Parts: sequence; C-alpha cells; structure tokens
Amino acid sequence: MTSRKVLARDMIVEVESSTPDTWLRIENLASITINLGENVERATLTDNDSQGAYEEWIMQRGASMTLTGQEENDDTTGQPKPGRARVEELAAEDKVGEDSVARYRFRHPRHTEWRIWTATTVLGEKGGETNAISAWNATITKSGLTTTEAVV
Repeated sequence: MTSRKVLARDMIVEVESSTPDTWLRIENLASITINLGENVERATLTDNDSQGAYEEWIMQRGASMTLTGQEENDDTTGQPKPGRARVEELAAEDKVGEDSVARYRFRHPRHTEWRIWTATTVLGEKGGETNAISAWNATITKSGLTTTEAVV
C-alpha cells in the first residue's frame, strides 16, 4: 500500500444551500482547521480507591471547524461568491434557535465519503492590515452526530 501526505489546501468544504441536498463549495479558503476536541465534557471518577491515579469518563464529545479565507466580491454587485454568501447568511443575527443550524460537508479528494455535520455558524473578524487582502473567518460548531455519504 502506498501512502502520501494529505495537503490541507486540497480539503473540500461545502455548505448546504437553502435547497436541501444542494451543496455550495466554500471558495477562497486559506485555512481549514478541524478541532475534534471542542466541547468535550469529562466526568472525573478519581476517588480514594483510585490509588493516586486520575480516572475519567468522556460524557460528551464535540467538534468544530474554523474556516479562514480571503474576501472576493463581484465587481458589479459587491456580493461574495455563493458558498461564502451562504455561510454569512447562516451566521446572520436573526438565525437563532432551530434556524441557527445547517449542514456542512467536507472531505479530501482521495476520500470516498463526505463527513457531514449539522452545525451552527459564527462569523469572526474581518479585514486585515494595510497591504493585505481582506480576510474573513467563520467557526462551524458541530451539533449532534457526524454522518457520512458516499462521494458520487
């Protein structure tokens, strides 16, 4: 079996459009960071019978993904590309409660399955320094269990 390094820049991240099962690629990403240790909750089991050794159970698992990209807007309309526009729409101030969750999927081109998260979306800082391209970022926080789907 041959193995190769996985290039972070090849990761594909998509967000579901307002039409179910229609996906939009999130464009112009410069960084994708997946944190599988986010929102983990532990219960400490250590007691006097633990013989000085720490003991615990994981009571809750979570995950998040931070996306960072460069802003690119249409010259005529000033609107971002569709994937980023959808991410920003999902993070709007009126997206609360049930409306605050949406589906995201991601994979590397060599993977045969998409990993799909139902998740919330929070936008972070925008902008940059004098000689930089304006940047944006969003944190996608998984809500519920991960599902998968074959790549077709």
